[in-house]
Amino acid sequence: QARPVESGGGSVPTGGSLRVSCDVSEYTTSDYCRGWFRQVPGKEREWVADIYNRDGTTSYADFVQGRFTISQDVNTISLQLDNLKPEDTALYYCVPAYRGVWDSCRRALATFRNWAQGTQVTVSA
Repeated sequence: QARPVESGGGSVPTGGSLRVSCDVSEYTTSDYCRGWFRQVPGKEREWVADIYNRDGTTSYADFVQGRFTISQDVNTISLQLDNLKPEDTALYYCVPAYRGVWDSCRRALATFRNWAQGTQVTVSA
């Protein structure tokens, strides 16, 4: 399967908004989880949010604090980033994974290995 293709991102001041999207047209069966991770140079990649294709259930990391919204249609997932903070500056990666036996999308997504190049989000102070 091809790597996901991220788009969007950019640079905004603190408090600004951005939207990142991803073509997941190769990952559309109902038992797929789709989500977002992010990584700052020198730090480990961290989970941000996910959505379960079967029923649309969403989950978010604690640091999101209601500022981000993940959504999906058949071939695309998006992450709306509002009230951005400088610490949100990172490369954002789209991640799909088959849920299968995993008890959560977060655990399923952690098995993904075919990382794409990501899309940069930069928030200035």
